[in-house]
Amino acid sequence: MATVWYPAIIERGEAGFGAFFPDFPGCVSAGDTQQEAAAGAIEALRLHVRGMLADGDPIPEPTPLDHVAADAEVHEVARMLVPADLPSKAVRVNISMDEGLVEQVDRAASKLGMTRSAFLAAGARKLIDEAA
Repeated sequence: MATVWYPAIIERGEAGFGAFFPDFPGCVSAGDTQQEAAAGAIEALRLHVRGMLADGDPIPEPTPLDHVAADAEVHEVARMLVPADLPSKAVRVNISMDEGLVEQVDRAASKLGMTRSAFLAAGARKLIDEAA
């Protein structure tokens, strides 16, 4: 995975604060404080990108923070960069697993229409998310 940084805008609203991403229309977060909106933005982008990847949608290149124009209709209070982990070049690895486990992996992957590599990568992503 490669880490890419996307700009987010934090704005003041009537009921608190919100954060949105110019590169991802519809990806937003909200909170009573700027800190809550910012923390929510990190999770919102992670889930948004994960959904786009699962759907096979293209992920946009990040707009440089200093190229994001101010919007007169937005009561902007802060800008931030939020990391997103995107797939990068696949690398071949050699691992050792119990033979019976490899057979179970292959059967499960086949039922899901996946390759062994895709199945193991999906499992690794799930455990990484749980550990975060």
